[in-house]
Amino acid sequence: MTSRTPRDSRLRLVPRQPIAAARRAVANRGSRPAPRPPAGTPAPAELARQARGSLTGAVRVARWAADERGRGTTLRPATAGGLAETTAERAADALRLTARQVRSDWDRARLAGLIELHGDTARPGWRLQAWDRDDGAVLRGWVALFDAWSLAHPVPAGTDATIAAEVVEAAPQLLSVMHLSAGPVSVAMLLDLLQQRVAEIRAERCEVPYDGPRPAAEPAPPVPMDGGDPLAGLLDWALEGLAAVGALVMRDGGTPGVAVGDTREALLTPLGNWAVWVKLEQICVAAQSPAGHIELSAEAMLRGCADLTPGPARAEYRAWLAARPTRSALSELLEAARGDDALVRGLAFEALRAVGAPAEPAVRAAAEEPCLRPYALLWLAEHEGRDPDQAAEVLTREEATWLWVDTAAAVADHGESRLLVRHLDSAVQGTVPGLLEEVRAVGHPRTVQVLVALAAAHPDPALAKAMRRAAFQVHMGGA
Repeated sequence: MTSRTPRDSRLRLVPRQPIAAARRAVANRGSRPAPRPPAGTPAPAELARQARGSLTGAVRVARWAADERGRGTTLRPATAGGLAETTAERAADALRLTARQVRSDWDRARLAGLIELHGDTARPGWRLQAWDRDDGAVLRGWVALFDAWSLAHPVPAGTDATIAAEVVEAAPQLLSVMHLSAGPVSVAMLLDLLQQRVAEIRAERCEVPYDGPRPAAEPAPPVPMDGGDPLAGLLDWALEGLAAVGALVMRDGGTPGVAVGDTREALLTPLGNWAVWVKLEQICVAAQSPAGHIELSAEAMLRGCADLTPGPARAEYRAWLAARPTRSALSELLEAARGDDALVRGLAFEALRAVGAPAEPAVRAAAEEPCLRPYALLWLAEHEGRDPDQAAEVLTREEATWLWVDTAAAVADHGESRLLVRHLDSAVQGTVPGLLEEVRAVGHPRTVQVLVALAAAHPDPALAKAMRRAAFQVHMGGA
């Protein structure tokens, strides 16, 4: 005979990232297969080894900063996030480097996410903690530096800022040609491509070519003393910057003893070739998304990403974010998170993780809103370096329960009954009666629907009855 008293069964405490259960709820509805890199691409472990090698100095400075923070020292960055003079000298003495080397390594560490700026304080980034054990974190850090090569390699003094910006804008096309060529490309050919691309950029802005006639009131860009093409000098700057971050190598492709002008060639490294392929795949993913995710609103984009596994979903988020100003993208994502769909809410904060440090002020403000507070606190905890599996420790019991109900609502809306039943295992309460008591008290707007769905899904008649009773009490306004 079945007992009519709810069983005081123990619930396993299962630490997990929020929305993981909801993500599993839709994962089985079909996901896009991961694309395969070109033949000859080294394995991820080998690529990560190369990335670690190119960032040795940056890691060394980041670990010095971590040691300083461990001793209670507060590191104050200088203007634009650089290293203050006195701090650079102290680091140079400790690491037996020049102050110039330390500043360069600091900038690379900051751009790679090994050091993060929080207001007027610099601290080691979470990526530093995962550096020796997580190949994926290493590769993402290197790609972040690769994307910021023009910041890691300052433009020569006296360079026209407009033309330099055009060269940076044209660089992806040059890299794509190098990737598709699958071999060395002459600097002469790259210069020809650069000139064509700059002309296209100016035409898109309805401007005259860079070397064409200018109105008398408009000053001409500085011209090198040798009277050469300013783009030729900036191409050298771009190639040097990309070589400095490990994306390509330069070599002389001429015939020994024969002088025929500039015989230099540029060749992508395995790491650079892989990174360009990743960028091209991201563009293809965005272009081939259902209805074109990159053009959609934040909510529609997040719903379109619900079927994707985390890796492809991150690529979608980054493509969507890259097409928008950061401030408006943050506003749109948080507005989507305020909606009724808990799955969209969780995915919005996953997309905010792809934004990184620029999202911190907006997320801190969102922590004041009850419906967003648990997600925002977890985001901030992970951003400040906590292990994702232990970040939930920052939540109060009430906040953890609210998040449990919200995630259950996502599973109920998008998942299967068995997943909803399994979601019971992630509750912070030790017993079902304890869980029901706190769920009733937490005041989540979806409490009734969640309890009814659990009652319908649970195979234990006594537990199902207890959930139906709790749902009725909440519906009637009882305790």
